Amino acid sequence: MKNIFIAIISLSLICSSCDSKTKETPSKKPNIVFILVDDLGHADVGFNGSKYYETPHIDELANNGLVLENSYMYPTCSPSRAAIFTGKQSFRTNVYTVPVLEKGTDQESIFSRWTVGLEHPLHAELMQKEGYKSIHLGKYHIVGPYPEEEVAMDYPFESRLTQPDPWDFSWLENHRSPEVMKYYPERRGFVKNVGGTYRGDPALEIGGYKSETGGYSPPYSNPFLPENKNESEWLTDLLTSEAIDFIDQHKEEPFFVNLNYYTVHRPIRRRSEELFEKYMDKAGDEVTGQGVEGKRKEKMAEYASMIESLDNNVQRIVEYLNNSGLRENTVIIFSSDNGYHGIASDNRLMRGKKGYIYEGGIRVPTLINWPGKVNARRSKVAVSCLDYYPTFIDLAGVKDYEGPMDGNSMVPLFNKDNELFKSRPLFWHLASICRHGTCSVIRKNDYKLIQYLEDGKLELYNLVQDPQESFNLADKEKSITQQMLNELVQWRKTNNVPLPPNSILKL
Repeated sequence: MKNIFIAIISLSLICSSCDSKTKETPSKKPNIVFILVDDLGHADVGFNGSKYYETPHIDELANNGLVLENSYMYPTCSPSRAAIFTGKQSFRTNVYTVPVLEKGTDQESIFSRWTVGLEHPLHAELMQKEGYKSIHLGKYHIVGPYPEEEVAMDYPFESRLTQPDPWDFSWLENHRSPEVMKYYPERRGFVKNVGGTYRGDPALEIGGYKSETGGYSPPYSNPFLPENKNESEWLTDLLTSEAIDFIDQHKEEPFFVNLNYYTVHRPIRRRSEELFEKYMDKAGDEVTGQGVEGKRKEKMAEYASMIESLDNNVQRIVEYLNNSGLRENTVIIFSSDNGYHGIASDNRLMRGKKGYIYEGGIRVPTLINWPGKVNARRSKVAVSCLDYYPTFIDLAGVKDYEGPMDGNSMVPLFNKDNELFKSRPLFWHLASICRHGTCSVIRKNDYKLIQYLEDGKLELYNLVQDPQESFNLADKEKSITQQMLNELVQWRKTNNVPLPPNSILKL
């Protein structure tokens, strides 16, 4: 009897110890690597059908992850990045397009802000409170060259914002002051900033786009890049090396790597002569128009060499995570900030390109890979740049954020499609002129409705039957047109979305 009593006591102590350990060891927060490429088109990757550009390593992530076939951004980088960083629509941040690309007068356009104000907390600020160590690498573009002047100006602006010449560094001293640094990553939740400035391209040097290196090879003039340890290191390689170094330093803590490559943005530069010749000799794809013979072949071959370099660098990160035992607890998300640039690529299967609200300008390649946590498949549900902010803070365990968010966390999609994403509408509001007139847009189910703000003109497309958006159904499908228009107008009314002064619309 005594032995039985002792055994019971011992078993009780063991169980108590197990319970205690379970309570003391909470599940580890996932690491996040977010790779955002600049100007990479929907069809510029193998996993979306490219036969000319080669992305075998990225394709492997896609084949073993979730591919979001209908993933959307804004037509240009500034509003896309503002939305990703804040989770807010363009009318909340007042970032409608790249300021220096805007056209028209202050009657025709509501000119964009460049600097995202401090009233809009970045995702990294919330994640920092949850113990995340975050790094921003590459393109930043949500601080303007003259932020103090900009935020002091009455809004809406009377004229568009400007920027200095690429080789003019008169702004730099002020950008290192506390008054301006508060708009930079290190004061907005990130531990470190590597290469992020006000500019949207890497060519911070005499000649800009026409310079010999274009900012992609050393010597670098970007003052926010570290001293190059390898004088032959390509910019994409350098940013990847810095990302890996940061992970290595913080692998015992949850980390967030915001890797915003400058590639494949202009200026287009060949990664090496060997790769350039490889793609010059490779047959083009007549279906997409990529790499076909003609005056653009050389530019596309250079672009292809940049894409192969990108692919190799993504693999470097995956290999490091695998070798360090970090891969299982790290989610990798890969996307682009807008459609392809017409000077460097092509996609005959979609209408439009960077700068346009049509599919070629806003639909981008996107994948999510997390071993054992994401069900590998291709999904047709529509997601947007507004969904990244809620996704990141959801993964980080943020529970107390009460600010406005215009998107939804994609975490529920990791295992299967759900009704929310299948049925919800997506909205865009472009209140300044860039490549075409100002407009509001709603995408829902199979359809997209565009309403131009100046004259109220409508365009309706069935994106499943007509991905090239060749047939305007606004007059033919009047019931669908009216239903979607009512929802679009109600969205503007509910959110007090501003219209340019010359708009004939009341709401």
